[in-house]
Amino acid sequence: EPPAEQKPPPLPPAQEEFSFLPLVHDIIKCMDKDSQDVHQVLNELKNKFQEMRKLISSMPGIGVSPEQQQQQLQNLREQVRTKNELLQKYKSLCMFEIPKE
Repeated sequence: EPPAEQKPPPLPPAQEEFSFLPLVHDIIKCMDKDSQDVHQVLNELKNKFQEMRKLISSMPGIGVSPEQQQQQLQNLREQVRTKNELLQKYKSLCMFEIPKE
């Protein structure tokens, strides 16, 4: 039986997708011109806020408290330190020939 096909992680949204400034600028321009388009642009801004809220709530690790993050970071740093110590120990055993260039 072939292994289940894994989907690649979704690509991050383009930087422009996070910017609210162009919409705010459009709203100001519409207000300056007394344009009726202001309601449409306001709805676009509202929709963009809703999209960003969904995106943020779906981010991995969003429910992890700062204390839990610090604990995870400390655990990972300890693992790196231990692995570095083991690597140095294995290197000192001279079991591996390291070619000199």
